[in-house]
Amino acid sequence: MRLRLASALLLGTLLAGCSSTAPTTFDLSIPDKVGRASAGASQLVIAEPSALQQLDSERILVRSADNTVSYIGGAQWSDRLPRLIQFRIVQAFENNGRAVARAGTGVVGDRVVVGELRAFNLDAGRGEVIAELSARLVDATSSRIIAAQVFRVTEPVGSADPAQVSAGLDRALQSLLTQLVRWTNSRG
Repeated sequence: MRLRLASALLLGTLLAGCSSTAPTTFDLSIPDKVGRASAGASQLVIAEPSALQQLDSERILVRSADNTVSYIGGAQWSDRLPRLIQFRIVQAFENNGRAVARAGTGVVGDRVVVGELRAFNLDAGRGEVIAELSARLVDATSSRIIAAQVFRVTEPVGSADPAQVSAGLDRALQSLLTQLVRWTNSRG
């Protein structure tokens, strides 16, 4: 199974490199309502998650069993991945009744959610996708870390087909965002 997935991925990547067609663009969605913020909840500012260069692009990352990195040919995200995830984090909080804004918009909140995108890729050796975000809730006035948590979600995928990989990553992100919203809301 793993060898077939890695072989299909390599063949697909090579064939996509020969194609002159525009890449298929995939987007990410947000989870359904996961609960309401308490009435006295603080206002949040969501910083764009930092990420290593391999994740800071529109390309869909693949990590092979020998830890080499490549990208799925003929497929891309609808925006740079950290920016896209920042927008989905904001939307997840908004849809759950939280006062929230993106960093850099001039809004000053009570707390800032700062994140590092550690993984958002297909693990071809395991036949699964991984979404991992390290999050910190920071007091905006003192710049002190109030709480920190690492969120990691994996989802099995049957092949390296771009639609299956993006759908798996979308499900993983929805689960991760649900956990992030609940965790943050439980801290005020």
